[in-house]
Amino acid sequence: MAKKLLKTQPAVVEAEIIEQAITDALEINFMPYAMSVIISRAIPEMDGFKPAHRKLLYTMYKMGLLSGTRGRIKSADIVGQTMRLNPHGDGPIYETMVRLTRGNDALIHPFVDSKGNFGKHSSRDMAYAASRYTEAKLDEICKEIFADIDKDVVDMVDNYNATMLEPTLLPTTYPNLLVTPNQGIAVSMASTVASFNLKEVCETAIAWLKNPRHDITKTLLAPDFSTGGELLYVPEEMENIYATGRGSFKLRARWRFDKKNSCIEIFEIPYTTTAEAIIDKIVALVKQNKVRDIQDVRDETDLNGMKIAIDIRKSANADQIMQRLFSLTTLQDGFNCNFNFLVNGRPKVMGIAEILEEWTAFRTGCIRRGLAYDIEKKSEKLHLLEGLAKILLDIDKAIKIIRETEKERDVIANLMQGFKITQLQAEYIAEIKLRHLNREYLLGRVNEREDLQKEIADLKETHKSESRIRALIISQLKEVAKKYGKPRRTEIIYDAETAAPSDEVFIEDYNVKLFLTGESYLKKITLVSLRSASEQNLKEGDYIAQELDAANRDEMLFFSSACNVYKMRLYDIPDCKASALGGYLANILGLDAGERIIQMIPAQEYKGMMVFAFENGKAAKIPLSAYATKTNRKKLVNAYSDKSPLVNMAWLEADADLYLQRGKDKAMVLNSALIPLNTSKSSGGVMVFTLLKSKKVGITQMRALPGLVTPAEGEPVQDGGLSAEDRDYYRADKIPTAGHFLRK
Repeated sequence: MAKKLLKTQPAVVEAEIIEQAITDALEINFMPYAMSVIISRAIPEMDGFKPAHRKLLYTMYKMGLLSGTRGRIKSADIVGQTMRLNPHGDGPIYETMVRLTRGNDALIHPFVDSKGNFGKHSSRDMAYAASRYTEAKLDEICKEIFADIDKDVVDMVDNYNATMLEPTLLPTTYPNLLVTPNQGIAVSMASTVASFNLKEVCETAIAWLKNPRHDITKTLLAPDFSTGGELLYVPEEMENIYATGRGSFKLRARWRFDKKNSCIEIFEIPYTTTAEAIIDKIVALVKQNKVRDIQDVRDETDLNGMKIAIDIRKSANADQIMQRLFSLTTLQDGFNCNFNFLVNGRPKVMGIAEILEEWTAFRTGCIRRGLAYDIEKKSEKLHLLEGLAKILLDIDKAIKIIRETEKERDVIANLMQGFKITQLQAEYIAEIKLRHLNREYLLGRVNEREDLQKEIADLKETHKSESRIRALIISQLKEVAKKYGKPRRTEIIYDAETAAPSDEVFIEDYNVKLFLTGESYLKKITLVSLRSASEQNLKEGDYIAQELDAANRDEMLFFSSACNVYKMRLYDIPDCKASALGGYLANILGLDAGERIIQMIPAQEYKGMMVFAFENGKAAKIPLSAYATKTNRKKLVNAYSDKSPLVNMAWLEADADLYLQRGKDKAMVLNSALIPLNTSKSSGGVMVFTLLKSKKVGITQMRALPGLVTPAEGEPVQDGGLSAEDRDYYRADKIPTAGHFLRK
C-alpha cells in the first residue's frame, strides 16, 4: 500500500531562478506603482480634490443628491454606488466621506450635509457610526463645485471597467485647492495644504486677477482652520510660505479661566492634534513632576462644543501653567506646509501667486469649454429657427407638401426639396403641432431667432476675449464670497504678542540640599523636609560622598569616572525625603556599565574653573565655560584627561590655595594661579609635583583650601582647613616642586 502511495505523489519541480538587473526591476515593478500613488491617490489637483474625493462627490451628484427636492439617504447606499467608480472597498470610501461631512468638523466648508454620528476631527477616540446608521446628501456649496459640469467643461474618462464616465477634474468656481485642507504621502514626495478663509481667498484671487503684482499678504491674511485656535503670525515665515509653498507656522489653543472654580477651560485646539493626545501628555507631565499645581484634567466635550477642563490649585498662576503647557504639549503645535499639486499630471510645489495663476488657467479653460458648448447648442437651435423662418414665407406651401405626400417617410425629403432646408430643419418643422400654426407662436419664434443671434455673437466675443473671461471669473468669485463667506475661525496673534517666556519662569524655585553617595545615588531634599528628619537612609555599605547647597532651578554638572560630564537641571529630579535612597544616577543620566559619578558641580552661568590632579604629578586647570554648549546636549565626552588616573578634582570660583600630597612623605600648598589655564577639556596639564624616584609615586591627594572636597576612591570627606603656619610651611612658589616633608 505504501508503494502505491509513493508512485502517485507528484514529482518535486525545482524553481527556476532568473537574474534581473535592479534597474530593470525598479522600472518594471516599482515605477508604475510609484506613478499610480502620485497621480491617482495622494496628491490633490487643480480642483483641490484627490481622486477618492472626486469619485465620491460625483457619484452623489449623479444620484441627484444636490437637488433641493431630494433629502438625505443612507450613507451605505452612497458608498455602494461609489464603488462603481472606486473599487477599493467600502471602508476607505466611507472614511473619505466622513472627512467631507459637516458632522466631522474637519472642513470649514464641508461638502456633505450629514445626519448621525460622524466622529470629530478634534477627537482621536470618538469613532464614527457605521454607514448603515448615518445619512447624507451634498451640501449647498457643491453647486459651485459642479457648476456647468454637464456642459462638457471638463474631460470625461471611462471608469475602471469602462461601464460609465467620470470627470478628470471638477470645475470649481473658486480656488478650492486653497480652501480645503489636504494631506497626502506619495512615493518620495508628499503634500500638506493648509486651509484658508474662503472670503479671503476669493478677495485675493480677484485682486490678483486685476493686478498680478498685488501684495497677497494684504488680502490673504493667514491660514484658517475649522478647529479655530490661534495662529502665531511671523511675517517672514508667512511670506516665505506664500512665495515658495513651503514653510511652517505655529498654532495655539484658545482658553479661558474660571476663577470661581479655579479651572482652566480649553475650548479650541490646533488643527494638528486631538483632545485625547493633549490630555494624555498633561497627565504624563504631572506624573513626571514637570508641571505642578494641576489637580485634575478631563474631557468635558458635549453638544455645546469641545472643552478640556484643567483644575488647578487656587494659589496657582493660570497664565504660567498654560505657558508651560504650550511649550511641553501640542496645545501649541507646528503646521508644516508643502503646497504640492498635480498640474497637467505632474507634481509641482507652488507659492500662492503661482497657484492662483494655474487655477486661473484651469478655470479659464472650463469657462471657454462652457461657452463653446453654449455656442454650439444655441447655433443648433438658431439653425432650426432659420428653417422655420423659410417655411413662414409660404406656410400654405408647406401644408400642401405635407398633405400631398402619400407616405410619411417622404415628408422630410419633400420639405427639404420644396424649401431648400436641411434634414434637421425639416424634422423640426414636421414636429410642430397644428395648434402652433398661429400668428403669435410664429412671430415669437422669429423674435427668438433674433435674440439667439445676438446671444451667439456675444458668446463668441466672450470666448475669444481674455479680459471678458477674467471679468466673468471675478463676478463668480464675488458671488461665491457673498453667498458662502464666513468669518475667520482661527485668530491671528502677531509676533509682538508671541514672545514666550523662558521655561524657568514656570518652575518653582526653592532651596534644596543635595547629597551624592559613593554608589551614585542623588538625594534632593527640601530644607523643610531636612529639618523634620535629618537622619539619612543609605544602602548598606554606601556613604555620603558630597553635600551641596543648591536651588531647584540650578543646572548641575556630574563628572563621572569614565571622563564624561553629564548636564541636568535639578527640577528634572524629583524631591525626596531623608528616609528615601534617592535617584539612581546610572538610570537618570544613562551611565555606561561600571561608570559612576564622582563629583557634582553647580554650573550657574559657568563661572569659575575646574582643577584636576593626576597620579603622574600633573594638574590641569580648565575654565568651567569650556563645558557650556549652545545646544541642549546632555553628555560631553573627554571632560578631563584619561592619560593618567585622576586623584581628585575641585571647582574654584576664583584662584585659591590647593593642598597636594605625595605618598606619605611630602606635601605642598599651591595657589592655583601658578597652574596655567587651558581651554582644552582633555588637557593632561602641567607637572606640579615631582615624582618619588624610588617608587615613581606622584600625587596621592588633592583638596582645595578651605572647603570640603570629595576625595578620590570613595574616601571619607576630610577637613580642608590648615592653619596659617602650616600653609606657610608647605607653600610652593613655583612648579614643579618636590614639596616639604610632612609634619606630625
